[in-house]
Amino acid sequence: MFKEKSKEPFSVQDLYKKHQERLGLKLILGKDLGKRMIKLPQVERPGLSLAGYLKGYSELRMLLFGAMEIDYLMDLHSNVRYQRLNSVLSKKVPGIIITSSLTPPKEFKALCRQKNIPLFISSKRTMDLFNMLTVILTEAFSPCVSCHGTLVEAFGVGLLIQGDSSIGKSEAALGLVERGHRLISDDVVRITKKENGYLEGTGPELTRHLLEIRGIGIINVAHLYGAVCISEKKRVDLIVKLEAWDDNHFYDRVGLEEKYCDVLGVKVLYHILPVKPGRDVILLLETIVLNHRLKGMGYNSAKEFNSKLLETIAKRQKERKLPIEAHSDS
Repeated sequence: MFKEKSKEPFSVQDLYKKHQERLGLKLILGKDLGKRMIKLPQVERPGLSLAGYLKGYSELRMLLFGAMEIDYLMDLHSNVRYQRLNSVLSKKVPGIIITSSLTPPKEFKALCRQKNIPLFISSKRTMDLFNMLTVILTEAFSPCVSCHGTLVEAFGVGLLIQGDSSIGKSEAALGLVERGHRLISDDVVRITKKENGYLEGTGPELTRHLLEIRGIGIINVAHLYGAVCISEKKRVDLIVKLEAWDDNHFYDRVGLEEKYCDVLGVKVLYHILPVKPGRDVILLLETIVLNHRLKGMGYNSAKEFNSKLLETIAKRQKERKLPIEAHSDS
């Protein structure tokens, strides 16, 4: 059902091309950025390392130099400055960013040029840049799987529709969009586990906003229904599998037993919805979503019905025993 994707390498070039404007980056030195791989999703400020304490220092992280680090280096003698920088700036360092548009000392540029380490200057403040880089790298290194299905947002709930080929996933999504819900991705859905432990789904950029409807072809939902009916990503809250109706199969008619599907270690509520002519699949999907929202607010129709049923059975059993007890007393 879910195929785990091997994580694509994340290079300094990827960081620069995708987030240059957001991070306010300007390349000062460096070439072959695509060969400089970022192997750890953390950023390091080498304060203690510059002071000579290298225990715990990792040369595989992006290095961030702020005003404190630059001021400290400028207070050192030129020879000492060179030695301290040389001990920190390993050839394995993916890249270096100097914040707040500060000017690096000449020894800095010389070592970066000598060891071919990319050097950037950012207009952002140190803590702002540190936080943004942490978020970007965490997302880049997050576990990810891909699956065949259609992801929509209905009533604010991320609904992943799955099922065999030609069962009607795209048609169901089109019906939901026509009723005012949003399309996230059709055919291929990429699911990423976020740092807070929830799942987020998105689609390939090539097929974004597109639906494949057999007999019609490819349609652009954004052009047909407007930008309000699309979204790039959404949390995955619910999975519904469409399958052809089988008269020999027993389908749950009460809904007491909840099924879950494990995706990247996260349990997601899972429903099987049988499909046959005459069943309004779009209405049923909306009902599943609304019922899911009610359960989230503490109201469970199946459990309430079961409680009332048990109370009714117990009451009738008690009424049947009353005449016998009365006869025995007489």
